[in-house]
Amino acid sequence: MAVKPAVDPVNWNPPKDAGLTGRYAITSRVPVVETWTVPGAGPEDVAVDSDGRVYTGTADGRILRLSNRGLTIEQVANTGGRPLGIEIDTDGSLVVCDARLGLLRVSPDDGAVTVLVDAAGSQRLTFTNNCDIAADGTIYFTDTSDKFPIEYFKGDLIEGRPRGRLLKWSPDGSVDVVAEGFRFANGVGLAADDSFVLVNETAGYRVSKVWLTGPRAGRTDVVVDNMPGLPDNMSTGSEGIFWIAVPSERNALLDRMLPKPGFLRKAIWALPENLQPEANRVVLVLGIDGDGNVKHVVHAPGDAFHYVTGVREHDGWLYLGSLVESAIARVPVPK
Repeated sequence: MAVKPAVDPVNWNPPKDAGLTGRYAITSRVPVVETWTVPGAGPEDVAVDSDGRVYTGTADGRILRLSNRGLTIEQVANTGGRPLGIEIDTDGSLVVCDARLGLLRVSPDDGAVTVLVDAAGSQRLTFTNNCDIAADGTIYFTDTSDKFPIEYFKGDLIEGRPRGRLLKWSPDGSVDVVAEGFRFANGVGLAADDSFVLVNETAGYRVSKVWLTGPRAGRTDVVVDNMPGLPDNMSTGSEGIFWIAVPSERNALLDRMLPKPGFLRKAIWALPENLQPEANRVVLVLGIDGDGNVKHVVHAPGDAFHYVTGVREHDGWLYLGSLVESAIARVPVPK
């Protein structure tokens, strides 16, 4: 495990949390969450192919494929790292964001793993997290923090500095930094016409839009702010919806702590893990359009499944991943 980095806190006054009210009022309550057990911990993201087979990656580096409602499970590869975001490319290969190794291409046929990106310029990737693929094969992906690896992700939340960036890998092999200065850069979702890309800022409780084409190309706008939870992975769904996984509602202790002097947060960072701010048990998924209008707020009790970090729409279902569970789950797409 990497050495625990010290935090260098910056004061930030987060907007007041109104919870699941107003534009974030629950639109769909799900009484029962269907779960599929996986032989491993932390299936953080999910991707579904045209045959309905679900791909996910576990904490020990394995890439698994589930079919037959989770009754059939195959290991198709092992990255040797910590796979997070997963996308299926047009050729059937998997594009995997490995938190430790970088942006990978993985063959589900023979298990071959190819590193596409492990550095941008002179700076190595610290925490590769989520991605989306444009029509021309360009891959947009996030490097969550230039300081805190996945083992110490809470340090980024406690420190409060905007250390994340959005990058792109082009089919010619070139790598560019598209935008930076994000608070815990996380989920990525491309517009249907590739004119913009949305980026979840977990520590900023917001979604930013980076314009790729048109008169605003290169500009970044905040399109969703003061979210009631911490946005994680993102995926595109039907009818122009971007689905956002929310592992936890806002933590009141963290919100109160962020404006406080840095020495207090350094003291909290020095505490054992179980005494630091924690997620609450809930299943929470938001659906927004490209302008940031909230269309769906899907909520379910967190008794059978919680800490939703990945979401994918397929054939009337939302498939869910989790950083901490040993299962994936699914709930109906809200009507």
